[in-house]
Amino acid sequence: MKKLFTILFIGLVSLAINAQEKVAKIEFKSDVVDYGTIEKGSNGVRVFEFTNTGNAPLIISNVTSSCGCTIPKKPEGPILPGKTGEIEVKYDTNRVNPIRKTITVISNADTPTVALKIKGEVVDTKSGSVLEKKEKSVVQQ
Repeated sequence: MKKLFTILFIGLVSLAINAQEKVAKIEFKSDVVDYGTIEKGSNGVRVFEFTNTGNAPLIISNVTSSCGCTIPKKPEGPILPGKTGEIEVKYDTNRVNPIRKTITVISNADTPTVALKIKGEVVDTKSGSVLEKKEKSVVQQ
């Protein structure tokens, strides 16, 4: 009877160890999206592509931005092992200024929190640039 309990105990322990080895892993193609220099009012949608390189389904529970001017959209369902997914990010390009924002991804992956970055600059080409050279300086006028 002792041998039977020992065998059952060893079987349960090995089953628990095998269950713990299955983990999702998120691997982004790039963790930075560079908008470059874009015009005011242009398309502000960009995509972060990723792959689940683990052996368990990847569930992204939350995606947040460091600013209200950036709206991230997470995948709805789980991403199966070996499959790819996308996190869509929309930046409000009506704001003329440099872009430096962080998107935080929370999931069940082995690294549960990942920080993604967007960068670039929005310019207004319709209004004159502040840096344009003038014909005469203020003193010469």
